[in-house]
Amino acid sequence: MFFDEVSGYYDRLENTSSRLSMVDILSELMSHAKSGEIRSLIYITQGMLAPPFEGMQIGIAEKFAESAIATASGFSKEDVVSSFRKTGDLGLTAQEMIRKGKLRPLSKHHFEVNYVLESMRKIAGTSGTGSQDAKIRILVELLASSTPLEARYLIRFALGKLRLGAGDATILEALSKSYTGSRDAKADLENAYNICSDLGKVGEVLSEKGMPGIKSLKVSLFEPIRPALAERLPTAEQILEKMKGKCAVESKYDGLRAQVHIDRKKGRVHIFSRNLENLTEMFPDIAKAALSEVSASNAILEGEAISYDEATGEFRPFQETIQRKRKHGVEEKSQEMPVHLFAFDLMYYDEEDYLGKPYEERRKKLESIIKGNELIRLSDRIIATTPKQMDKYFEEAVENGLEGIVAKDLNAPYVAGARKFSWIKLKRSYKGELSDTIDMVILGYYRGKGQRTEFGMGGLLAGVYNEKKDVFETLSKIGTGFSEKQMQDFSDLLKRSRLARKPPRVEAIIAPDFWVEPEYVITVKADEITRSPMHTCGKEGPEEPGYALRFPRLVSDGVRKDKKAEDATTTKEILEMFGQQKKVKVDH
Repeated sequence: MFFDEVSGYYDRLENTSSRLSMVDILSELMSHAKSGEIRSLIYITQGMLAPPFEGMQIGIAEKFAESAIATASGFSKEDVVSSFRKTGDLGLTAQEMIRKGKLRPLSKHHFEVNYVLESMRKIAGTSGTGSQDAKIRILVELLASSTPLEARYLIRFALGKLRLGAGDATILEALSKSYTGSRDAKADLENAYNICSDLGKVGEVLSEKGMPGIKSLKVSLFEPIRPALAERLPTAEQILEKMKGKCAVESKYDGLRAQVHIDRKKGRVHIFSRNLENLTEMFPDIAKAALSEVSASNAILEGEAISYDEATGEFRPFQETIQRKRKHGVEEKSQEMPVHLFAFDLMYYDEEDYLGKPYEERRKKLESIIKGNELIRLSDRIIATTPKQMDKYFEEAVENGLEGIVAKDLNAPYVAGARKFSWIKLKRSYKGELSDTIDMVILGYYRGKGQRTEFGMGGLLAGVYNEKKDVFETLSKIGTGFSEKQMQDFSDLLKRSRLARKPPRVEAIIAPDFWVEPEYVITVKADEITRSPMHTCGKEGPEEPGYALRFPRLVSDGVRKDKKAEDATTTKEILEMFGQQKKVKVDH
């Protein structure tokens, strides 16, 4: 499939305002892919070179893209920069410059999607002396033979700013429709995706082996499993009622969730974050300990990496642990701030998939393979049968500086990539009240006014994720809790994500001054959740009000780099919190 044809579909995607239309356009695009092309097509549509856990980045900066556009079009660098100032989008600048190009186009050989992906991977893999010139040459070769529309998407892809707005669920639905004729296979495709975290692989297996191939996909080492997620309830009584009177109760550590893949025979360990980022190089101490402290030929276990003071037994706050997530000075920081991994689940052991086994069986096997009480330890837990036991354990956890507890159904399997009541969290931030912090997605921003004029950003429009509809719904405007530096940082960041129109996966009644691609997550605190006719969160009909936050304020240091947009608080959670809030008010 030629990239100029793909670019035509991308242009259609960019100009639709309906998520269902996005599914139809993507499905039509995928149906035209030839054998061996669907994996490349999916990665490019995601704006990636490979699945996220491979950590492959193109690494082209704007100034180098400007040089490539100038060389390919025959215009001066100054001409390109001038155009960029007007368009605010180097993709549109490339389209215009190639359209008006002063140079005779190179012989047209219409490059295919696999060639585009391989060329971009060459750019990513080029390093050392002269690497930037080499990267520019590869990009110039593509641009010089491209149509103007191709140039728009080539440059955006190279800059990591393709931003077609197609989320994982949308791509899975399009795959289902394209290869099975309906959207009904989406659940099976999602299950496959949950155990391999690679949409390209799912698409390739579906195109080559059909649904039997999808249903036979199994857990594999070094392909991270999408993590299970916990529901929430406000009291021990409600949790035990949901768990039918008996459950495990684990400490909830406020650290970095880590999935550790171990192959002892090859001496190989990979550590993945909750959003599938490879953290192995950032945690060499845990990687080394995994080979010496875990008794297994191969295994996948899950835990929480947290900074811990051995002398005092004190857990340090998340803000300190997150400092270990770095690319430079790793060894020095690991000495200055050691972390421990508190393991709480086992998904794979000695060539056997453990996802379908009951929690208690997984836990017992995990206990048998953790050798001692060194760098990798078992999470603390009890078995509770009364609310009093759970409350006592909760208070002890909070006293020790932890977030709270997680109750787990003893008989439940590990439900990858889903939020189920087999895990229920109870956190100190909302025990006895209903005011947990909320992770929200930035959907747009407002111009600064008065003293904020100089920053170019006076407030945010933010929302939550509706899993059922695969859309983002507005929940609040946020104008407080920002330092001056944060306002400037947000302004600089969001200018680069600005869109000309509302994204198709955003449902909104009110509009900000500028829409942005839904990709950045922030943490917000509010006094309560209220009904609102102005917001779309939980809105069930045109005459029905949605939900909003009363007195929202930013509480995070900035963007949550450990979460992607679909990891934000969900509409379902907001409705549950609203119901719990009403109950607490009645009880008091």
